[in-house]
Amino acid sequence: MKLSDFDFDLPEDLIATRPARPRSAARLLVAEGDAMRDLHVRDLPGLLLPGDRLVLNDTRVIPARLTGTRRRETPQGPVEARVEVTLMDPAPGGRWRAMAKPLRKLGTGETVVFSDSLRAQVAGKGAEDVTLAFNLGGAAFDAALAAAGAMPLPPYIAAKRPADAQDREDYQTVWAARPGAVAAPTASLHFDEPLLAALRERGVASTHVTLHVGAGTFLPVKTDDISAHRMHAEWGEVTDAAAAEINATRAAGGRIIPVGTTALRLIESAADEAGHLHPWAGETDIFIRPGYRFRITDALMTNFHLPRSTLMMLVSALMGIERTRRIYTHAVNSRYRFFSYGDASLLIPGPEAVTQGSQTGI
Repeated sequence: MKLSDFDFDLPEDLIATRPARPRSAARLLVAEGDAMRDLHVRDLPGLLLPGDRLVLNDTRVIPARLTGTRRRETPQGPVEARVEVTLMDPAPGGRWRAMAKPLRKLGTGETVVFSDSLRAQVAGKGAEDVTLAFNLGGAAFDAALAAAGAMPLPPYIAAKRPADAQDREDYQTVWAARPGAVAAPTASLHFDEPLLAALRERGVASTHVTLHVGAGTFLPVKTDDISAHRMHAEWGEVTDAAAAEINATRAAGGRIIPVGTTALRLIESAADEAGHLHPWAGETDIFIRPGYRFRITDALMTNFHLPRSTLMMLVSALMGIERTRRIYTHAVNSRYRFFSYGDASLLIPGPEAVTQGSQTGI
């Protein structure tokens, strides 16, 4: 399959820069097989069945975008320059891999000062990123980062406006618990407490898992042959209790519905070929594309994704390529809002879409 198979035209004005308010007021395109309905996220309790189980990613987004100053000595005296850093992934020894601008001017051994209490030394430099060794660790680092950092809005939002204080609430799920993500599990941003209460009253259960979403989620696919693409690795965990809850729901005939592609990728990584979910912790670089045989996922709630992205490929694996094209054509024509702060879809495949194909890559 070619990258162009997952392309579509998206009007610029459909890219959302702020979320719906309240959260559950966002629109919801329900695609069940070939049928489509235009509803709202608040209608979710009436769409799900008692005994269904939502799988929710409880990662917490850290304020990973930092602005600092690098200082270097020259024959004319000390020179200071502005540096913008976005933390990407933790590295061994309490260090962080990060994107930096301007990358080419940063030298190994230089120090970047972000605040009175937070600074970092450039411990290593690659072609596209740097490794930073911060002066603080643990709770002290978390506190200093909270004071100095900004929420790492996706590039397609950051290009339109800077992050502000409202994003600290908007770009975080209401159940966020475990710090470590540098991007939000955005389908989960549509949930608020009234919706969660209505789902519980309906008899819809939920289970928390953790996948720390990395900045690599925004990296473009650069290979025309998608089978040559290599996914970034992200750390996740399925606890004993989470695995037991999900397995019990399957045994009772309930559906497993991950909220977001991050939750889906994690449980598909931790499930065996018989559809049994195992406790699991580690890094996953699973690449779900057409031809993948889903092990444990029955349906998916997700936002509308970038053209030519691995997330479009995942949705196409679940729903089928042609059906996904029809879904996205409908979304564009009906002026759904796209990407992280945009509207949502509930995707319920026909049985043929889930069972065709073979396992690809973990």
